[in-house]
Amino acid sequence: MELHELTFSEARRGLDRGEFAARDLIEAAFDRIDAVEPKISAFLTVRERGEVLAEADEIDRARARGDALGCLAGIPVAVKDNIVTRGLATTAASRILEGFVPPYDATVVARLRRAGALVVGKTNMDEFGMGSSNENSAFGPTRNPWDLDRVPGGSSGGSAAAVAAGEVLLALGSDTGGSVRQPAGFCGVVGVKPTYGRVSRYGLIAFASSLDQIGPISKDVEGAAALLGAIAGEDPRDATTAAKEVPDLLADLDLGCEGLTIGVPEEYFAEGLSADVASTVLDALDVLKELGARAVPLSLPHLAYGIASYYIVADAEASSNLARYDGMKYGYRSEDAADIFGAYARTRSAGFGAEVRRRIMLGTYALSAGYREAYYLKAQRVRALIASDFDRAFDEVDAIVSPTSPTAAFRIGERIDDPLEMYLSDAYTVHANLAGVPAISVPCGVCNDGLPVGFQIMVDRFRESTMFRLASACERGVGGARRPPGL
Repeated sequence: MELHELTFSEARRGLDRGEFAARDLIEAAFDRIDAVEPKISAFLTVRERGEVLAEADEIDRARARGDALGCLAGIPVAVKDNIVTRGLATTAASRILEGFVPPYDATVVARLRRAGALVVGKTNMDEFGMGSSNENSAFGPTRNPWDLDRVPGGSSGGSAAAVAAGEVLLALGSDTGGSVRQPAGFCGVVGVKPTYGRVSRYGLIAFASSLDQIGPISKDVEGAAALLGAIAGEDPRDATTAAKEVPDLLADLDLGCEGLTIGVPEEYFAEGLSADVASTVLDALDVLKELGARAVPLSLPHLAYGIASYYIVADAEASSNLARYDGMKYGYRSEDAADIFGAYARTRSAGFGAEVRRRIMLGTYALSAGYREAYYLKAQRVRALIASDFDRAFDEVDAIVSPTSPTAAFRIGERIDDPLEMYLSDAYTVHANLAGVPAISVPCGVCNDGLPVGFQIMVDRFRESTMFRLASACERGVGGARRPPGL
């Protein structure tokens, strides 16, 4: 097996046993990037090879001395381009931030470095995180390593594709309504949205502040758990982080699922779900039952209103957060204007892509005088009802499962002109963000056309250990990471 094919757990054990060095992993990562990046375009920025190799050599020397090392020491990692990195361009895949180089690291990036991870580069994404296919990037789409004619999902499509293609072992994405889990499902890798408040958002370019969370992407569950453990925890720079101790998220991975009760909501297996995807997910559920889990039917009656509620809340918050991009302080500025108001209008019209402009206008409308009560406040009330549905369910079950997405990866261009159809790609993922609960997508097989299917597991707030335990059982029961045939 070549080094770029390793999972995190295989790489970590190989490093510990001295079978190869951190330098070898980094060389393999850059060689793989050189080989496949022209086909998939997962990265927007790649660091200089020599610079990262020098960091790898430092880790190898420290390991040779017997120094204590972080849990990610020597592991090549990619970071989504809406997470700021000191000295490395961060654009959120938007022309309005083209060329912007932050003077500081996001908290999660600082914690990555402290854990010994080696940041290789910044990954492509839907502009400002607004999209479900990665086609909204101002710098061109990323392609799915399983089928180069298909999307990798969004908005963290670059991170998911980079991991699936073997360019890196781990990656960070951000998840506002499914933007880690949906691309993880489409690309056949593991993706996690933590509990809201588990991970600092300091240094994350905001889309919708009450929904955004940074989360890990990995080929295996162990890698996702290790990465989340490295970046999680309270941060004085982010008042929304919870003062909760972060448990050892690797401790329960081998406990299996015997004795756990799994809720299967009827609303997630209704009209709109591909029969192929449904069959694959239900087969994985049968495996968990054979391994000792108990599955029970349940109902979450307000899920049907999730997409409508989400897109009102998210777009309203986006219209406020993106008001700062006016061309006056940094980023792109239109010079073709007679006065300051013209400069604002022309800068934002030219700097933002069509989908971002659409969402800003929708969000501004939902917050405008006479409509705030009818749209935004009503959406927030529905959000509270959805959260209450989950609270009641978790009084009875340990986890709730569903498909990650209603379909497997669709073709590039297939939905780009139909916003509603595109938004429905998130029909099963938005609820975890609205309720603030953690969720994971783990590969559970492939459908008839050979594309991967994601199995989503949701648990109560701050119960990530149970989530990883169940995901690990699913991974072992149905088989782990597979090599994408598209490359």
